[in-house]
This record gives sequence, structure tokens and C-alpha cells, in this order.
Amino acid sequence: MGELQRWKVTEPYLHLRCGLGEAPYYEERSNTLRFVDIVKEKLHTVNVKEGPSSHKIINLDTAIRCGIHSQGTDEDLLIVGAKLGYAYYKQKSNKLEYVKKVWNASDGAGKEERMRCNDGAVDKAGRYWVGTMNDPKVTSPTDEGVLFRLDPDLSLHRMVESATIPNGMGWSADDGKMYFIDTPTRNIFVYDFDLTSGSISNRQVFFHYPDDEEGAPDGFAQDVEGNLWTAVCGGWKVLKVSPKGVVVGFIDMPTRMITCPGFVGEDLFVTSAVEEEPEKYPDSVELGGSLFRVHVGVRGMPLHSFRRM
Repeated sequence: MGELQRWKVTEPYLHLRCGLGEAPYYEERSNTLRFVDIVKEKLHTVNVKEGPSSHKIINLDTAIRCGIHSQGTDEDLLIVGAKLGYAYYKQKSNKLEYVKKVWNASDGAGKEERMRCNDGAVDKAGRYWVGTMNDPKVTSPTDEGVLFRLDPDLSLHRMVESATIPNGMGWSADDGKMYFIDTPTRNIFVYDFDLTSGSISNRQVFFHYPDDEEGAPDGFAQDVEGNLWTAVCGGWKVLKVSPKGVVVGFIDMPTRMITCPGFVGEDLFVTSAVEEEPEKYPDSVELGGSLFRVHVGVRGMPLHSFRRM
């Protein structure tokens, strides 16, 4: 293996105090980057061309985890993963309307209360995949999370059971593989993926984050060369993992709780969370919860929109 690529970030792009910054998503037609603070229930936006001075905050009344534009609608309308399932969110009016709740009576009492959506992504066929986990405001994480798939006809499918903290997900350039992280396992899993049916099978470990290193894999973003840029929450870094499942580079970050990267051109924007152990990691405190930007010299894989029939 050749020498690892290395980048170092020392300053924030936006110096924030996000309780849990997540889900950076670039909307090309408006040149806007969106990301959420799940804990403080806020939606952040910034016009990338105008820079940090264009930063705006929208106060929400629920924890929106991830947002994707719904195809064929105006720029104001997002489809998101929220507390109870899939919902439409209108940015200008700050209104949320559920289109598909994911739990029902067969899941047992209290499921809606103790669960919430976490990470999500849309495949090339326009299906919206969202992972669910225990809501930390209610209970500690267990393995009762589920990875759901919402199809364009609004049919709901349970794709992976017994997940604990479902995080990054995405697909190979040829759509033959799907990648999925369940953070406590320290694994990036890979499945055989059928684009036509949306089915997954033959789960294997694509990459295992070493047990003797700090942190665990969180969200990831893919570049056009097939690399997975994976945030290591609790590990002060973002890893560049090759299509062969090998670490070929890393980004040193100035705070420990790194959560999720997202591409804007050849730059990565990286979210973070407040430091959970300030007395143990005082150097992580000042920039915990900030947004960072780093030029990595490669473009991200195109993102897809939900295609409601």
C-alpha cells in the first residue's frame, strides 16, 4: 500500500454549537447547503457562493434527520425522515406533514415514542431508504432499529432488522452494491443490490474500523472514484476508504465528535456534534458542533431525488 493521503483542518467554516450536526446535503439548483441539528431541532442553510455570511437557522418543532427534494415539486418542498417516519417539509412555512409513518400496532406499545429516524439516502430508482433507532431523549440505543425503504408508490418495506444506530448508506456506481453502516458494530456492510426490485442480499463486512482505535464509523459520502469518505465519530477524523475496503487517506479534524461529510464540488463539508466528555477531551470542546470545509480534489457521486408516483 502506498503512502496515505492526508488533509488537516484547523478552522471551522461555520463556528457553531450544534448539539448533533448531521446530514449535509447540497442543493445544486439553489447553490445551498442544508444540514440539521437533531438535538436542538434546527435546520441550517448556507449559500455556498455567498459564504458564511448567508448562514440562516430555521427553528423546527421536531427532529428532522435527513432531507431530500421530492422530484417534480417546487424548491420549497423536502421529503424528510422525522420522529415518526417519512414526512413532507415546507421550508418557507416551516410545516411538516407525514406521508408515511413507519410504526403500527404490530410493533408493540410505545414504539413511536421511543424511536426516531436517523440517516437516509435515495437510490437511482427514486426509493428513499431511512434507518430508525432508539431516540436518545427517551432511552438508550438497543438493536430494535430498522432500515426502511419507501418506494415511489408510497409502499413501505422493512429491509434490515435489528439495527442499533443505522448511519451512512449509498450505492456503487454500477448499482450492484449497497453500503450500510450500523455504528456500534464498527462495520461498513456491503450488500448485493438489485436496482430493478430494490432488494438486498448477501451481507458482508466491507470495512471494519479497528477495535483498538477511538471512535466508530458514522455517516459517509461517496466520490466519483468510488471512495467512501467516512466520518469517525469520537475519532477526530474522516477516513477515505477505497472501493476495495482499504483506508487510502484521512482528514485530521480539530474536534472529536465528527458526524457526517457531504460533497459540494471538490470540497467536503463536514458536520460535528458537541463534545460529550469535555473534561476528558478539553481540546475538542471549542469547535464541537461546528461545520467544516476541506478541499479534497475529487467530486462527489451524484445524489438522487425521491420520485413519488
